Amino acid sequence: MAATILYGTEIAKDIREQLASEVEELKRKGIVPGLTVILVGEDPASHSYVRGKARGCEEVGIRSEILLRDASISEEELLQMIEELNENPNVHGILVQLPLPSHISEKAVIGAIRSEKDVDGFHPVNVGNMMIGYDALLPCTAHGVVEMIRKTGTPMEGKHAVVIGRSNIVGKPVSYLLQRENATVTMCHSRTVNLRHYTRQADILIVAAGRAHMIGSEDVKPGAVVIDVGVNRIESGKLVGDVRFDEVKEVASYLTPVPGGVGPMTITMLLKNTIEAAKNLAAR
Repeated sequence: MAATILYGTEIAKDIREQLASEVEELKRKGIVPGLTVILVGEDPASHSYVRGKARGCEEVGIRSEILLRDASISEEELLQMIEELNENPNVHGILVQLPLPSHISEKAVIGAIRSEKDVDGFHPVNVGNMMIGYDALLPCTAHGVVEMIRKTGTPMEGKHAVVIGRSNIVGKPVSYLLQRENATVTMCHSRTVNLRHYTRQADILIVAAGRAHMIGSEDVKPGAVVIDVGVNRIESGKLVGDVRFDEVKEVASYLTPVPGGVGPMTITMLLKNTIEAAKNLAAR
């Protein structure tokens, strides 16, 4: 039996309708959630991502602002911009689009954003709170992955989840969020020996390695939930995931496509974080 395909756009639509209702309620209280995105340079992919975020904000009623800066901006100038946004009471969420030019430290930039306005969920304070189970603004893609699994109705408690990839953006945070759901989590990566030994045990398989078509049907336990986070552009120019979609859909119970799978959920969780940040800041 072929897998049910998890289209992120469809799942995100339901969540965004709820978020729009929350924004309306906040506006009745005189609070307009605001997100400011800083985009440095001319990277086409970054510009595309930022346009998607702006459309998402418009859809749910969040006030959005995009600050474009030339790639020659100094780190000091960028940090000063962030500090001004930190102090602006009308800005509830701050996002600096990555990657940045090589002369700017991503670590310094992420650390400069106040944790309560860090809607990417990358600040060390938010990461630490997530790890120990406290309230935090969660990393958007990892949070989106867990929400997609939840929408399948598949219980995560007691299931064996295998995560391929150990990035700070996806692999590490999704492993902690799955543990919070009481899943048993195995972390794998590019140096894991006999990777298939682990993937074949997975009730839930999260693939976030950034290697096109690395996972085929022979790597997947029949009936597994498979979430493909990879986005890779192959020689033909086509975007593909880390999973061989046509093969794995014949084995898995649920499978995300690329594109159209996890991506829309990432932006939706960013919108959710912005609204949460606005609520938290208003309550102070």
